[in-house]
Amino acid sequence: MSQSEYDVLKLENQLCFPLYAAAREVVKRYRPHLEALDLTYTQYITMMVLWEQKEITVKALGEKLFLDSGTMTPVLKSLEAKGFVSRKRSASDERSVTVSITPAGEELKRDAVGVPAKVAGCVGLDPQEALQLYTLLYKVLDAKNE
Repeated sequence: MSQSEYDVLKLENQLCFPLYAAAREVVKRYRPHLEALDLTYTQYITMMVLWEQKEITVKALGEKLFLDSGTMTPVLKSLEAKGFVSRKRSASDERSVTVSITPAGEELKRDAVGVPAKVAGCVGLDPQEALQLYTLLYKVLDAKNE
């Protein structure tokens, strides 16, 4: 094989790499703001769903966040230990667990409301670029379901 045939293996030619690196960088920029709330990024996005939904099954929560149950279980266990959520096994189907936000979890929402604006200022995109990137990223995620 000629060298040009191996160009597809160069890091600079991979779409996956800048996606991966950008995601890590954005999460890193969230970290100081989330540490003040005693949350990890995964706990934060879990709370975002619960602030909106109030109650959801673990399965539906994992699907919404693109996370498997092996990731969700320790996240929910930690949030429950902090008093932000409660988990309850379904009486009709013991395999199903419902997660509910607690009053302390609702109160945390007031402290978290400023986080998106703080992080938005450090990603270097104007609002139109941010919307365009958001649209493209969800297009990639939607393609996963095809």
